[in-house]
Amino acid sequence: MKFSALTGFWRFWALAMVAFCLGLTVTACNPQSNKTQAAQVPQLVDSTLGDPRTFNAVLSNESPTPLSLMYEGLIAEDAITGKLEPNLAEKWEISPDKKTVKFTMRENLKWSDGQPLTVDDVLFTFRDLYMNPKISSDIQDILKIGKQRAFPSVRKVNDRQIEFTTPEPFSPFLRTLGLTILPKHALEKSVTQLGSDGNPLFLTTWGTGTDPKEIVCNGPYMLESYTATQRLIFRRNPNYWRKDAQGNPQPYIERIIWGIVENRDTELLQFRSGGLDISEPLRPEDFSILKREEKRGGFTVLMGGTRPMTTFIAFNLNQGRRNGKPLVNPVRSKWFNNVKFRQAVAYAIDRERINTNLYRGLGILLNSTILPISPYYLEGGKAYNHDPEKSRQLLREAGFKYNDRNQLLDAEGNLVEFNLMTNSENNLRQAIITQISQDLSKIGMKVNLTPISFNVMIGKLDDGLDWEAYLIGMGGGREPNDGSNVWLPDGSSHAFNQKPQAGKAPLEGRVVSDWEEEIGQLYIQGAQEFDEAKRKEIYGRVQKITQEQLPWIPLVTERIMGVVQNEVQGVKFPETGGALWNIHELRIKD
Repeated sequence: MKFSALTGFWRFWALAMVAFCLGLTVTACNPQSNKTQAAQVPQLVDSTLGDPRTFNAVLSNESPTPLSLMYEGLIAEDAITGKLEPNLAEKWEISPDKKTVKFTMRENLKWSDGQPLTVDDVLFTFRDLYMNPKISSDIQDILKIGKQRAFPSVRKVNDRQIEFTTPEPFSPFLRTLGLTILPKHALEKSVTQLGSDGNPLFLTTWGTGTDPKEIVCNGPYMLESYTATQRLIFRRNPNYWRKDAQGNPQPYIERIIWGIVENRDTELLQFRSGGLDISEPLRPEDFSILKREEKRGGFTVLMGGTRPMTTFIAFNLNQGRRNGKPLVNPVRSKWFNNVKFRQAVAYAIDRERINTNLYRGLGILLNSTILPISPYYLEGGKAYNHDPEKSRQLLREAGFKYNDRNQLLDAEGNLVEFNLMTNSENNLRQAIITQISQDLSKIGMKVNLTPISFNVMIGKLDDGLDWEAYLIGMGGGREPNDGSNVWLPDGSSHAFNQKPQAGKAPLEGRVVSDWEEEIGQLYIQGAQEFDEAKRKEIYGRVQKITQEQLPWIPLVTERIMGVVQNEVQGVKFPETGGALWNIHELRIKD
């Protein structure tokens, strides 16, 4: 899920970024400058929409993130085969009762600053960061096990081995241990020292204002510079552990440049003019344009499977108050918490029209919160096909009514009107909420569109909690438990009814519904179960509840599409996307 801070194996597709237009030595938008002024070393020009929120891997909950280039974990997932592979650990052993995993670390690992990377770093990362109750993050929700929500134990066996043990059987445990490993020598003091607010200094460590030279990493690249609203530049990590079969150090590409652009229209212009080496994901309309130009343009258009992302809208169901003030207007909160209201909205949205007009027919209508790439996806789930009359019927059953101008009113005569936000950098999402507004106007609802920057929107979802409705895309994968941070009622990304984050002002009167509790219990049961048929049954029940209650209204996801210049060699485009998942193997043709 989008909100997870994992920058390791299961979110490899987060390496795919979007649009760049900033030169190395100029501040104006001049993509060709990147190609000519720094041609002395192999480099790849890539890009992203919007500035990063943090360089702290524990606190990051965004995708794409620069941290995906900078950090690795004990294990990784091969994006082509989906199999787990050794990474910082050279091997692992699982006990017969499947409750203990023992890893053996590679020899002579180093951090980017040359310090040894050891078992002590792994112990510190899990014990003092991920499992620290004073450092709240999405990762804690994924690591907590069973009804007691207990963490696994972790102990150093010897100088090269570390052992993790779960308090009870936990099916996704091994995959969970692919989390990013962080440096003890650079961060230990920030954990033990407290700020004036009584919280660990770690919570403000390695923010975007940090000198890149202070950020110690273990991945193929390290951050060389960051200029807000303009660019990030990465240099090859000279202490990275990987070598090819001939003993040559990897990665081969010396420098990667990310630019920060305002929208995907700019991205398309930059790629077509030769200023970008890669553009992913592609919008459907861009795919058709670039496919026609493929041979003449000297680039290759890539097509994968269904994009592992759910695009959805959600209403704020939080009935809590902060400092005596309701997070959501009580009148509107009453609407949002009425399941027939949410179902009426779902029936009113013409998803086929979204697919035809905005996705150029390349999209897939979603009827589940678990993605089709997962073996636990429920075929034939409840579908909210476009039916405005059904919407009106549900609204009337819920006590709403219409005036003589066909405007929808609630039982007290209040005009039904709410705000719907999405991130302003994404033109496609803006187009989607525009159509949703049109669709809902046909059943008498007034929708105020409020595009805002991605970082501001995430701040509202995570911290402010004072929003009404939003549209976003959230990544997922094969393992449902990776979304436990979203679906457990106390999960740190349970955005539709969010509890306060650590260090934030408390709420009074937050209500957790029975169906939310049931989903949370099912996620716990699913993680405890090793029988695949039973796991599928459990997660099938989850999908039935979410499609009935609609905390998310799933919309459409597209095929995974990208494009790379032909001088980028070694690209292996997986079904799940992410042209740069094997960045260490890629080369730039002279």
